[in-house]
Amino acid sequence: MTTRKTDKTETVAERLRLGAPTLTPAEHKLAHALLANYPVAGLSSITEFAKAARVSTPTALRLAKKLGFTGFPAFQAALRGEVSAQLKDPIARHQRWSKDAPEAHVLNRFADAVMENLRGSLKLVDHRSFDHIADFIADLGHAVHIVGGRITMPLAEYFHTHLHMIRPGVTLMPALPASWPQYVLNMDRGDVLIAFDVRRYDPRLAELANLAHQRRIRIVLFTDQWMSPIASIAAHSFPLRIEAPSGWDSNVATLFMIEALIADIVDRRWSDTEQRIRELEGITGRLRRNS
Repeated sequence: MTTRKTDKTETVAERLRLGAPTLTPAEHKLAHALLANYPVAGLSSITEFAKAARVSTPTALRLAKKLGFTGFPAFQAALRGEVSAQLKDPIARHQRWSKDAPEAHVLNRFADAVMENLRGSLKLVDHRSFDHIADFIADLGHAVHIVGGRITMPLAEYFHTHLHMIRPGVTLMPALPASWPQYVLNMDRGDVLIAFDVRRYDPRLAELANLAHQRRIRIVLFTDQWMSPIASIAAHSFPLRIEAPSGWDSNVATLFMIEALIADIVDRRWSDTEQRIRELEGITGRLRRNS
């Protein structure tokens, strides 16, 4: 049995993704079952966990050990810790960081945390998956719809601001769920829904994603290391590190991924994008002169 060297900061989902090449077919079944209902599926008994994936109980134990845990109890303890981390509010997070913070200046502490978030996030991004996502966001054969949650809406707006300059057919959905039905109605099969959902996940976003999924919309999810429930139906997910020495989570890794996608899409469509930007600047100039 091959056990990869693990990092204590890695979530169970991250360990599964990084260790995927070493898993047996039976262990892959367990991994899929867990990620489809993460982390709840792994919190049942070892017998129920194995039964749900239609594998043997020893397979579940081997998977836990292959992921770097001493046994199934340690595996479940890690999952329970992740549930606790998901539920922490900003005040609780600030108290924890204040207690454990070193004497170094906040700039250094924050920079260290952000760099670790970037390193941890990039380890999990498969470049082929990234290229595939860029391909179908750049494809004018379908529309792109973007939505964010209460905290992540500025990220959705930032992505939209750049993307709708690059290509037509890009829609930013409003923050108010009451306005979503008509936007869902306008989605066609094969369109892309880019959703942002991080811990203290928004059940309204999950329902929106389910409705879109039923309409055969491809979902690209930007989430955190604990994984939004939307991940179970997303075509592609970016599980990005967000913790920082602050009462608030950090969006640096998420913003990095947005900007990397924008840069790639611009390169893919440069001739069309250049012409589009020239026309946009001409229209903007005329409106300014007449205002």
